Amino acid sequence: MNYSEPANNKMSIQSNTRRISRCFGLNQWMSRSSKSISRISPHLFNAILAATQRLDFSLSPSKTIAKLKAHRWSLKGDAQYLIMITVSGLSLWFCGLHWLIKISLIILYTSALLVPLTSQFFLPASPIFTWVILFFSNRYIPMSFRSKIHIWVSILPTLESVLYGANISDILTRYTHPLLDILAWLPYGVLHFVLPFVVAIFLFVFGGPGAVKFYGKALGYMNLSGVVIQIFFPCAPPWYELSHGLTPANYDMPGEAGGLARIDAIFHSQGYTTTFRNSPIVFGAFPSLHAGFATLEALFLSHYFPRWRVFYWTYAFILYWSTMYLTHHYLVDLVAGGALAVASFYLFLTEDQRHLPMLNASIAGEEDSIAKGYHSGIRGMLGHRGANGTWSRIRHSNEPEDPAEDFEFDHLFLDDQLRLRDEEERLGDRPTGTRKTSLDTLK
Repeated sequence: MNYSEPANNKMSIQSNTRRISRCFGLNQWMSRSSKSISRISPHLFNAILAATQRLDFSLSPSKTIAKLKAHRWSLKGDAQYLIMITVSGLSLWFCGLHWLIKISLIILYTSALLVPLTSQFFLPASPIFTWVILFFSNRYIPMSFRSKIHIWVSILPTLESVLYGANISDILTRYTHPLLDILAWLPYGVLHFVLPFVVAIFLFVFGGPGAVKFYGKALGYMNLSGVVIQIFFPCAPPWYELSHGLTPANYDMPGEAGGLARIDAIFHSQGYTTTFRNSPIVFGAFPSLHAGFATLEALFLSHYFPRWRVFYWTYAFILYWSTMYLTHHYLVDLVAGGALAVASFYLFLTEDQRHLPMLNASIAGEEDSIAKGYHSGIRGMLGHRGANGTWSRIRHSNEPEDPAEDFEFDHLFLDDQLRLRDEEERLGDRPTGTRKTSLDTLK
């Protein structure tokens, strides 16, 4: 195949850009923005374009209905939907919202699932929505049911002392300082709520097909499992021990901000004090979902973009410390939350996602880390490097081998890479005369 000519069966980047822009009537805007983005970073532009091309822009519910009719239902594969419907239905039943609002939410969500454009986002996020509605409806669980569940006050500090020889969280709270307060607040009260969206965006753009779906399922079921444990095994956090000792707790007690009250004092506000006083789950120390979030984010970023894994886990350990420093969790809570995240990650890790050759240096060469993530993510989802140095498409177990297709796949990829490097030379991002070296690197 001639490397200088684009493959006939591959749509060029320009034609894809025009197709996407026509879908939204944004030809003029896309023309200006694509040129500006491509000049800033051709790799980022191509990654965003490739991610956008994977989207289904159809607005026809009949397309979704046809997929449902063709779907082969099985208990193993579809039991998760029964679980989510049951949990969401019970949560809405107990929720104190007006019945018109409940019906409106059901209609809106069903409509979002029927429209292909929105269903590709809402369906993978369904476990997350199920967790959110269960969490916020917890306050409406009847007291007749709650009163039968014992609140454990002393079990966590006892386990901490037995397992680790001391109450680690108590030791970490003996010395406080405004600078330490801010350092603990940033991961616990700010980044904890922002990073899940940042990770999802990075996975969508650079992680390749299926990465966001994997992330949504792992995150949603991890939190859903954690909240169920907190409901049926309520445990008092460290701030309760500091305020009330080991006296028995009851569900009439309001929550407290713990060390975050010092943040309210620094900013002269009552935000955290009010939020924790009205928390749907007051005695939800075990497991720590803050630790679960940080661990899961570090696992995903390390899997898809391993070059910076030191920074991901540094953030995770700083957050572990902050949860204890701010008197919201014991060390045993963090271990449980981290274990829940690890279990969720590997439980939903598919074979396609497991074998992604992320950040392959032989492909990315000397590019920046984002470019490496893009090339390895998009490329890795489609194929893998064989022993002979060529790339072949990843097949399902029931697909036969096709050497001719693999040969074409390998050369199509090299063709795309060479055209990308020619564009870099044209824009001045790569010195001229490096084409042969780049080809040798790719091979």
